Amino acid sequence: MKSPWTLFVTSTSLLLSLSLLPSCSISVGQRTTIEQAHQGQYMSPTLGGKLFTSAWMQRSAEYKALCQQAYNIATERLLAATSDPRNKGKKWAIVTDIDETIVDNSANSVHQALKGKDYEQASWDHWCDLSEAVALSGAVEFFRLADSLGVSIYYISNRDEVNKPGTKRNLIALGFPQVDEEHFMFRDASRSSDKTARRSAVLRSHEILMLLGDNLGDFDHIFDVRDEEKRDESVKVFAKEFGRRFIVLPNPNYGAWEPAMNGGYPKLEEKDAKLRTLLRSHRE
Repeated sequence: MKSPWTLFVTSTSLLLSLSLLPSCSISVGQRTTIEQAHQGQYMSPTLGGKLFTSAWMQRSAEYKALCQQAYNIATERLLAATSDPRNKGKKWAIVTDIDETIVDNSANSVHQALKGKDYEQASWDHWCDLSEAVALSGAVEFFRLADSLGVSIYYISNRDEVNKPGTKRNLIALGFPQVDEEHFMFRDASRSSDKTARRSAVLRSHEILMLLGDNLGDFDHIFDVRDEEKRDESVKVFAKEFGRRFIVLPNPNYGAWEPAMNGGYPKLEEKDAKLRTLLRSHRE
């Protein structure tokens, strides 16, 4: 039996279509998931956006192609470095994020959206315990190749320590290598999202060949700011690293760009109001 986190595209399409109606009640299976009881009440743009981006991640060939493209580039960089005689004897490491970098968690976004809710810690922890995230196209093959070439893999994630058991079960079931305590570097009790110290710990014993992530903070702390202009300028600073030392995976569902755009993590209703004023629109 599929878990309630699984997205059925027919249900999502129905939900998106009926969201345009002035009043509707939408059921998935035997459970009513969204009710719009008052005339003129429409689905939240943020809610609808999460469903639409999740549908793209789960159903489009384009998303799979972009992920495969990122891992193809990573593979070229890996083979070039490990076959170069000048690098003989180097202790190489690859640093990778987990969420939306090697696995797809959009099912949890759908689960929350169908309840009319945004991210919640309890729901996220339960999702991690389920161990049902699926691997991104090209991810398992790339990391197994790196493992076969003697490269150390460090999973530097902002999942919490409590999420480790479920994460390990999930990654082992998917076939990822080096899934053990030594190579897992999760967020500590301080709950800081800054990964600098963890990357530095890897550098004490290895040379980092490349870093993979969906969020630019996975590469450098300079991107962990709530200022869109500074983040844009930092992209220019590191322009030559993208596709070389930094491999970026697509993630339209969430990321540091959201608090940079919104000035933090406002409530769903406030997000919707901001979207109406922040986005550019074609003028008649």
